[in-house]
Amino acid sequence: MNIKPSYNRWLILLVLMTAAMSGALMQTSLGTALPTLMKAFSIDLSTAQQATTWFLLVNGMMIPLSAYLANRIPTKILHIVAYVLLLVGVALSMFTPAQKDMWWLFVAGRIVAAMAVGIMMPMLQVLIINMFKPAERGAAMGMMGLVVGMSPAIGPTLSGWILDKDHTILGLTLSNDWRSIFVIPFIIIVIATVLAPFLLKNVMETQKLKLDYSSLILSVAGFGLFLWGFTNVASQGWGDFGQVIVPITAGVMLLAVFAWRQLKLPVPFLDIRVFAKKEFTIPTVALLLATMAMYGVEMMLPTYLQNVRGLSALDSGITLMWGALFMGFMSPVAGILYNKVGVKLLCFFGFGVLTLGTVPYIFLNTTTPTVVISVLYALRMAGIALVMMPLTTAAMGALPDEKGADGTAANNTLRQVSSSVVVALLTSIVQNVINNNTPSSSLKTSDPLQYAGKVLNASMDGFQTAFLSSLIFAVIGFVFVFFMKDDKKGEK
Repeated sequence: MNIKPSYNRWLILLVLMTAAMSGALMQTSLGTALPTLMKAFSIDLSTAQQATTWFLLVNGMMIPLSAYLANRIPTKILHIVAYVLLLVGVALSMFTPAQKDMWWLFVAGRIVAAMAVGIMMPMLQVLIINMFKPAERGAAMGMMGLVVGMSPAIGPTLSGWILDKDHTILGLTLSNDWRSIFVIPFIIIVIATVLAPFLLKNVMETQKLKLDYSSLILSVAGFGLFLWGFTNVASQGWGDFGQVIVPITAGVMLLAVFAWRQLKLPVPFLDIRVFAKKEFTIPTVALLLATMAMYGVEMMLPTYLQNVRGLSALDSGITLMWGALFMGFMSPVAGILYNKVGVKLLCFFGFGVLTLGTVPYIFLNTTTPTVVISVLYALRMAGIALVMMPLTTAAMGALPDEKGADGTAANNTLRQVSSSVVVALLTSIVQNVINNNTPSSSLKTSDPLQYAGKVLNASMDGFQTAFLSSLIFAVIGFVFVFFMKDDKKGEK
């Protein structure tokens, strides 16, 4: 239903977008800060990436649950609870003591923050549809897209700028310390939390829905064990039975039981029946491959630039910024082209650009000009932009209107989960390659110069392996396009 005329819809949207900005910054702000966190906590790359992998995983698991919560709990209460959760999560990470044995607390803060973001972000679009008339939705969606689209783009650059040197903003001093990257998201969510009790209203009608706790437990345990196994690969190796093989196998088995249960429930927790329609499944798989190809470079590149090339956090953030901005510019262009040339041709071109932009990355070395890296990164992100929206639109357009919410939940959940798995997988591969190629410590004493050179080469080998994996994802995605139906408007 539409909210009452006495409610100021634009003020409500202002609060929602303010909170969304903080959540979006939390998603991407750690990219350029990972090398700094590695030094501060004395941890390796694989361990540091846990802050990203667990955030993405928990965020994905919350998406189907958020739909239940939105229909069960009044809008105002649900969002205030989410904002408080985000405050707690940001504070936990920000005030974690910089000690290796306290890293778990930093990750716990990221998990709590991800729970909040997993509630807030999926509901933003739903609330806009409920609050605004069709003639007004375009302007509201445009404002939402500006915030939700630009915040992740500026996150890595903002972190790099903060870590570069001390800054003073409105009398507040931000030191070049990893804790400072949380200050701005923290202040933003504080503002949203203060405004929420006064400006938010109960937009959606609530219903007494029953939550299938068995499905919730199976999904959390299944996805959690599966990811935990992958994160242990770096330290334990692929052959470790107790900490790699067992959790991955147990996770797969629990997820199989979860899938079986969804097919038996009249109202499933996550409706996987949508995958029975190949016109939905093929674009969705292609979308997952594009997402995995994107993260394969995006999450590895800042660490390569800082640890191998010796760039500052700011310089590495600027290198990423142009790709993120180019992706934002190309996204509306992709929407225009989608209706003109159709999804198949557009995705052929997009995956082709992505593939061509990724090939040079497997040949990066310690002297590759950063301007070349930046141009190639922008090219890759343009390719991503050309396939993301068309593939999503094609997948959703293949389903009946009454299955749109189920398709969106399944699509978004798989995207977030696959992102977390690919980040864990590739960082584990990189760390394994580095560990296997690092020379013995005795060489450090006998020939420090040779030791440093071999360590650098070992790191380079690891990153090139990750970039090669991204190329493979892009190529497989290109192949999947052959099996797609050519549909310009996503008709069913």
